[in-house]
Amino acid sequence: MTPEQKQLVQQSWEKVVPIADTAAELFYGRLFELDPSLKPLFSDDIAEQGRKLMTMIGVAVRGLDNLEALVPAVQNLGRGHVAYGVKDQHYETVGAALIWTLQQGLGEAFTPELQEAWVTVYTVLADTMKGAAAEAA
Repeated sequence: MTPEQKQLVQQSWEKVVPIADTAAELFYGRLFELDPSLKPLFSDDIAEQGRKLMTMIGVAVRGLDNLEALVPAVQNLGRGHVAYGVKDQHYETVGAALIWTLQQGLGEAFTPELQEAWVTVYTVLADTMKGAAAEAA
């Protein structure tokens, strides 16, 4: 992850924040469309789940400037997801739903360069979570 990629992700996230509720709705709609078997892993209050997701992504995006502090929090998140039944393959589906959501929300501003930056950042975070989950299992 380059400094430019971090900056692109952080700047684009600021454009998502004002539409966070809609983005969360789009995300979960797409996630369950891609893999309906994931629905039982989430609470019945998908609006509240969406707010938590948007907050978590915001914290992670802002934390990219301080990876030493971010990594332990992301590892804890990965370990916690084990209890919910999250498997490694679910991270790929979540990533696909996230990228699709960003494409929908940002429209033409979601350039190939921005997509590459988001995929890179998501991959680093997801791999960190999966590594911690594997240690916890």
